[in-house]
Amino acid sequence: EVQLVESGGGLVQAGGSLRLSCAASGFSFDDYIIGWFRQAPGKEREGVSCISNSDGTTYYADSVKGRFTISSDNAKNTVYLQMNSLEPEDTAVYYCAADLWVAGDLFTSTNYDYWGQGTQVTVSS
Repeated sequence: EVQLVESGGGLVQAGGSLRLSCAASGFSFDDYIIGWFRQAPGKEREGVSCISNSDGTTYYADSVKGRFTISSDNAKNTVYLQMNSLEPEDTAVYYCAADLWVAGDLFTSTNYDYWGQGTQVTVSS
């Protein structure tokens, strides 16, 4: 019933840009926290950015501040992650996650109930 579908990943050169999309269905999108997480091979999943759709508040991991921008279009039930100045260390599978509210750490993956399948981002040097 609840569905999150990521798109927009691909292969880019260092310094390039990508825009990821997370299309949501099956729940009240504008009431939820939407987060972007990423997982590189052999590493744990880490939080990248989150947005509260109810008030528009955004959050960023230190590693992406100034480079990534999260935004939401509630009319389209879609959250975007604009990624600029990409570096090889940004290479990972990027996942969209959602929950009604996250009271604790917004970048802890286990605090989210709903997940998409992920989209691969590869940054070459």
